[in-house]
Amino acid sequence: MFSDKSKDKQTTENSSHQNIIAQGTKIVGDFNSEGNLRIDGIIEGHVEASGKVVVGKTGLLQGSLNATDAYFEGTFSGKLVLSGTLTLKSTADIEGEVLIGKLAVEPGAKFNVSCAIKGSVQEGNSNGKNKPRQKKQEISKTA
Repeated sequence: MFSDKSKDKQTTENSSHQNIIAQGTKIVGDFNSEGNLRIDGIIEGHVEASGKVVVGKTGLLQGSLNATDAYFEGTFSGKLVLSGTLTLKSTADIEGEVLIGKLAVEPGAKFNVSCAIKGSVQEGNSNGKNKPRQKKQEISKTA
């Protein structure tokens, strides 16, 4: 007779929200987003998002970013940590330190970083058992 449908609806609505930092907007400091985030302006500081972060062509992020996935057309400088995929379009310009799950790069993207890609590569140890290790790559690409 009584149900928590309103709770379920509210949870679904919150996860579909997108925050937008419009072109001409500048934020200095820490920024947290419970959903997806699109940056067409400038953020200087630490950004944390539970969803996907999109940095448009006019977007600039200097500092650090912790999120699930990120899609870059704009500029990033700093430390980037993603549990999912980093997608770089041809106009992207990324510098700094990157720790990600997967990487997709279009020709033309600038990707001058120290990069570690979390993978399932197995490495044997002295007792004969395999243990997972991270693949670490130094990548400097300007196409």
